[in-house]
Amino acid sequence: MRPEHLDTAPEPADRRYYARALATARDDVLAGQRPRVPVRSSIIDSWQRVRGKGLDPDRGRDVDPVSSTEVERRRQRCGLAGDPVRTLRTGLLPAADGAGHIVVVVDRDGRLLWREGNRAVLRRADQLGFVEGASWGEAAVGTNAIGTALVEGRPLHVHAAEHYVGTHHQWTCAAAPVHDPRDGQLLGVVDISGPRDTAHPSMLALVSAVAEMAEVRLREAHRDQLDRLRTIAAPLLARLPGQALVVDRNGWVAASTGLPPIDRIALPAQLDAQRVWVPAFGDCVLEPLPEGVLLRPGGLESAASARVVLDLRGARPQLAVHRDSGSWSYQVSARHADVLAHLADHPAGCSAADLAEHLFADPSRTVTVRAEMSRLRKRFGDLLDHRPYRFRSELDVAVLR
Repeated sequence: MRPEHLDTAPEPADRRYYARALATARDDVLAGQRPRVPVRSSIIDSWQRVRGKGLDPDRGRDVDPVSSTEVERRRQRCGLAGDPVRTLRTGLLPAADGAGHIVVVVDRDGRLLWREGNRAVLRRADQLGFVEGASWGEAAVGTNAIGTALVEGRPLHVHAAEHYVGTHHQWTCAAAPVHDPRDGQLLGVVDISGPRDTAHPSMLALVSAVAEMAEVRLREAHRDQLDRLRTIAAPLLARLPGQALVVDRNGWVAASTGLPPIDRIALPAQLDAQRVWVPAFGDCVLEPLPEGVLLRPGGLESAASARVVLDLRGARPQLAVHRDSGSWSYQVSARHADVLAHLADHPAGCSAADLAEHLFADPSRTVTVRAEMSRLRKRFGDLLDHRPYRFRSELDVAVLR
């Protein structure tokens, strides 16, 4: 395999060839032409994004760090402070310092919040503006492991002339994103950077493993939070008749009564109303609790106030519901989006055989269809009818393609 296809840095014997190939490809992209030599698609895509923003490929633009007060504010709000960032630093610093690297942690906006490691490399980073408070997103400094990993949402190694800005060609860096296990949202990125001659194929594997360890710490913290909420919920639910459940602000269920076991429900973005609409339960009475809310299903809303929008235009389909009590949106899988779009196109309803013909070109695969519809109705039971399968007739349904 040629080095330009690798996600990690090339082997030492290949670096001279790789540097020449990169220089040729980068010149082609800067000239608005198709690269004459193969380079990883993630790097080409990033170069083209950055070129479209008008960034100077030789010098980039001035990096203006935010104040130390703003850095501290971001540290406290980024979701990585405490155990997660300690895991990132202790997991990477010993190897990084000895190998001539530095460890960097940025927030979801690409602002550099923590920086430690080899002192000589830290001094070189100072000269580059690679300092706490600086923005290291693609729009600010071009293709780099931090900014491009934020865009791609996956671990990435950027080496030497893969950087868009010429002043960064003396560097190599590997970065991995850290996500919040409660809702999947991106919290930030952890990165190892150093002089390009210190590149090693294990850099990406190491930083990815440590990012996963930080997510484990976040999951443990979330379990502790649910345990605390469960302690509050137990005596409260014991006194309530009928159905009720206690959930955290991300919809994870701590405890319930009168309901089958369920791990998570979809909550609207705003929880500041006394009544909210929740998929599968309909209109619910909401009461705030420390670190969560109490929900009690209490009768359906007026159907005329409900509008359902299935958005298929992005890479991840979204289902949104707008009611008087608030708006709610949730990502759906490609398969479920296909089913929902087909039901929207056939308001009179579809049988299991109809859906099997649409999905698999085989009307006999009704068992698979019924299993999929069972999953859908478990999540969105207040939206869907069965016998036949369809959106409830009182809903205003739209599909954006």
